[in-house]
This record gives sequence, structure tokens and C-alpha cells, in this order.
Amino acid sequence: MAGAFDRLYAASLRQPEAFWAEAAEDITWFKRWDRVLDSSAAPFHRWFKGAKLNTCYNAVDRHVAAGRGDQVALVYDSPVTGTKRRYRYAELKAAVAELAGALHGLGVRQGDAVVIYMPMVPQAVFAMLACARLGAIHSVVFGGFASPELAARIDDCRPKVVLSASCGLEAQRIVEYKPLLDKALGLAKHTPQKCVILQRPEHRAALDARRDLDWDDWLARAEPHDCVAVAATDPLYILYTSGTTGRPKGVVRDNGGHAVALHWSMQNLYATQPGETYWAASDIGWVVGHSYIVYGPLLNGNTTVLYEGKPVGTPDAGAFWRVVAEHRVKTLFTAPTALRAIKREDPQGSLIGEHDLRGFEALYLAGERTDPATLQWASSRLKVPVIDHWWQTETGWAICGSCRGIEPLPIKPGSASKPMPGMDVRALDAEGRELPRGQIGALALKLPLPPGTFLGLWNAEPQCRAAYYDPFPGSYSTADAGYIDDDGYVFVMSRTDDVINVAGHRLSTGAMEEVLAGHPDVAECAVCGINDELKGEIPLGFLVLNAGCARPAQAIVGECVDRIREHIGPVAAFKNAAVVKRLPKTRSGKVLRGTIRRMANGEPWTMPATIDDPAALDEIGAALTALGLPRL
Repeated sequence: MAGAFDRLYAASLRQPEAFWAEAAEDITWFKRWDRVLDSSAAPFHRWFKGAKLNTCYNAVDRHVAAGRGDQVALVYDSPVTGTKRRYRYAELKAAVAELAGALHGLGVRQGDAVVIYMPMVPQAVFAMLACARLGAIHSVVFGGFASPELAARIDDCRPKVVLSASCGLEAQRIVEYKPLLDKALGLAKHTPQKCVILQRPEHRAALDARRDLDWDDWLARAEPHDCVAVAATDPLYILYTSGTTGRPKGVVRDNGGHAVALHWSMQNLYATQPGETYWAASDIGWVVGHSYIVYGPLLNGNTTVLYEGKPVGTPDAGAFWRVVAEHRVKTLFTAPTALRAIKREDPQGSLIGEHDLRGFEALYLAGERTDPATLQWASSRLKVPVIDHWWQTETGWAICGSCRGIEPLPIKPGSASKPMPGMDVRALDAEGRELPRGQIGALALKLPLPPGTFLGLWNAEPQCRAAYYDPFPGSYSTADAGYIDDDGYVFVMSRTDDVINVAGHRLSTGAMEEVLAGHPDVAECAVCGINDELKGEIPLGFLVLNAGCARPAQAIVGECVDRIREHIGPVAAFKNAAVVKRLPKTRSGKVLRGTIRRMANGEPWTMPATIDDPAALDEIGAALTALGLPRL
């Protein structure tokens, strides 16, 4: 007999309009919808057509109106500055209304774009909500992003105003934002009317009197502004993600479907009730920060945590557990790479025991695949459910996961659990035919996508069709590869271009990484396919060892080769691996496997704009040289 979740999931596919109309009752609407689902422009489906609302009102004002203005809405915790501050919902409303009034004073109106290029400070959250309050479209660019990338985003969305700060802070250095912004504006063809700069005490930037405004002086002249009613189908934000053509892809999110889906997810997926503390240890420059630092928790009336720090180094690998204990976090959401960094520095988890985690109930992981070894390490030491779930910038919330608020599902290490309501996941072959259970294929979602997913790409409908809808007509192509087991659990193994062909055998690099990560001395690993004259492709591994590991690297490499042979078989032809100090990653924690692959194959490559530590690629290059690669 189907369980509670399976019955609910089936209802979401059978009667999607009824399902999401019921979920929408938890949102405050200024005008109700004419149609729940509009499919007239398929594959670009729209939810709650004809409805009017304001996302900021739902995230802030309505909680104050309900008498909960004294509840803490936002906790700012910055170990790099030694600052901690709590903002109650009434204080948040006042700050956001004032900032909205200041933007309105600069001519920002409904439908205008505003770029937010800021560090993890409360003013960045205020800015996002202030744009939503006015019906303006915000585009947050990760603070400290390289000037050419910032310029490309400015040219694409053509903001009326740029909001920025003098600097961002890391454990050992100050990152000056203003020179990066000035260079970007010099490169960009579009010129915003004004730039407003938050002067941080750690570094004050020189301002251009013709263009730049001091944040505090600007706010001092502002009058609070009320919420503007917008259409449910109007854009709330543009969030750029890297594209394959060199032009960044501007993912566009709506107001209505976004509010409904995120509110639903907080209580049903994350089992978090109003008044409880939820922490997404991400950055507002990424989709997780949009969905689950800012909008999701506030829509649900939670306390959300804004953390300006790192999982290790601010000051140590116990930083996350200190925040969880101190702010009474019930649910933590972070990336597997953060957990692996903690595991590497504190393999025994001894720092966990230094903090009172009795109120902590669950850890959710997403951003890249969670290897079973990392999941089991965290589960055994934290003594709470550790749940891998899968989603993308384009989907805005989880494609798959365990809905603890409905029915906690058994955890299968290596799986992102079952699809979320409305997410009709299929594994397809190259011709778009559904594959039998257990066979790896391209993972796609049958249309329509549920609320909260993207409207499309900003001013790029042909590119959107080509990337997402043309590969499998009637479905959304995730560009991820994996399989679905007999119980309906989804296993995301790799990106489709990370499935390699070894002598005619299609093998998942993700499956190999899972085996390597199971070695007791391996903290992190990556596998990519490299060209081979005989077999077409063969796998190449990179290993990062646990801190304090004194065993010879070659002995560990040999054991890892044996593990692949034992668990996957000789067909994998896994013979080469190198030990490195760190893996090259994006600032959001994704390993740059494509760049590594191009380096190993001797193909042209460029330094990725999103790279967190360029020196990591130098280490990869040295390791490749030691292995005799590339073979030119």
C-alpha cells in the first residue's frame, strides 16, 4: 500500500491545478487567479495567471500584521568581523521599507532591474526584499565576482541602479569590491544611473561624485515605501548561471509560483514550522541563498541565519556546529563540499561534541552529489537524519528529496530520494525513450514543471528552448545523468557529459567517486574521463587526503585502484590517480571537472570566472605533468 507521501505525490501529478491551488491558500493574495495553470505558451507554462500579490508583503509585512513583529526574522553572524545582530520582523519591515523608498527616490519602478553586488551583510537581504517590495527585478551577483563577468550581467539585464559595498571579508584578507565594480562599468556597454556603496569599517572605498552615492547618506533622505501589487507571473529576480556559450544564462523566477512552492517546501520538505530557526549555509549570490536564506524561511515565518564565514578557518572546523548550537538551528542546509571540508579537518568529528546540538533535527545536502561515505560520516556523528536532495538553479527548489514534514522516507545513501510533488522525473535514452528501472540515462522532467521553477532565460527564449526543451520534446532536460530504482528513488550520478565511454561501456564517474570516497584516508575526490587511443576514454582520479594522514600517497593510490576494480570491475580501466592538496571548485562548491578534463586532454581552456582558488588548478597541472599528461 502506498504511503502518505506516495499518495500525495500521485495526486500532484494527477491533479496539479487542484494540488497547487490548495498550497496557494497559505499565501496572501491581493487578487486571486483567473487560472491556476496556463499552458497556452507551452513549454513556457505559467502559474496563477491573473493573480496579484507582493512577495515582500508575504515574507515580512504579513507576519507583523499577524502580531509577530517581535519574533526574530534574521540573525546576522559574522565570525570574520566578530559581529552578531538579530533583526525582528518589525525591524526588518522598517529597514526594507526605508530602502525601498530610497530606491524609489532614484527612479526605480516596477519592472526595472537592480544589480546587487554585495557581501553577506544584512543590507544585501534588505536590498533583495526592497526590490520585491517595489516590484523591481533584482539580480544578485556573487560579491567579488570578476569584473568581466559582472560587466556581462550588467549588459544583459541593464540595471537602473547598482547596489554594492566597499569590500567583502574573508578569514585572511579583504576583497575590495569597488575597483572590481569600476572596472566592470568600464567594460560594460550599459551604464546604470547610480551606484550606491555601503562603506564597511574594514575598508572605505573612494567614490565617484558624479555616479556614486554613500549608502548611509542615501538612506538618511529616504521615506518608507509600501508594497506594490504585481502579477503572479511577473519576474521577481534574474539569477545568472554559467552558460556553455560564454554568455551567462539569466534564470528568471516569477513571484506567485515561487512564493507558493517555497512556502510549501519549508513545512513539508524541511519540516520547519513558523518561529523555528532554519539555516542555509550558502551565499545570497547562489540560488540556495535566494530560496532558503531569504525567501523560503521568511515566507514561512521562520528565523533565518545569514552567516559571513566559512565551514573551516573561521576559526576552525567546528564553526558550523557553533552556529547551530548558539542560534538554536533546527534544520541546516549546506553543500556536500562544505561537509567534506569539515570532515577533512576533523575526521573524527571531535569538534561536534563541543557544542550542544540537542535542538538540531536534520541536515540537508545539495549542490552536487553527496557520496555515501560523507553522508554516513555525518549521520554517525551528528545523530540526526542526513538527507541528500537534488535541485538546480533553474528549478529553484528541490527536484527530489525526503519530505520529513509529510512522511520521512528511508535514506538510501547515494540517492537524492524521491521526486517532489509536480516533479515527474524520467530516465531517458538518447532518443527520448523511457529506460527500465535501474538503467542510467538522461534525467528529464515531464512538463509542466511545478510552481517555483523558472519562467525561462532573460531575453533568450531560443537559447532556452535549445538547452532545456528541444533535447526531449515535452520534457525539461536537466543535463544530469542517473537512474531510478524499483522503489522510485532517484540516483543522480553525474552531469550527462561526465558519463564516459570506456571501450563501449558507459560508466558513471560519479559511481567511481563514490567508491574512492569510501577509502578511509580520502576526504574528497574527483574523477574525469580522458582521451585514450585504445579505449576511447579512461578515468583519471584526483584524491584529497584527510588532514594528518601520514601514509605514503602511492600506497593510497594503489588501494584506490584496487577498490575500483573490486566494486566496479576491470571494465572501468581505472589505473591512474594523483593525490593533490585541494580540488579546483567554483565559489558555490562544484568541482571543475570539465576544466580538469580539458587540461588532461591538452585542449584549450580558460580560467573559470567562478573559481574559488586559482592555485588549485596549478596543483592539478603539476599532478598531470607527473602522470605524463597530456600526451601531446
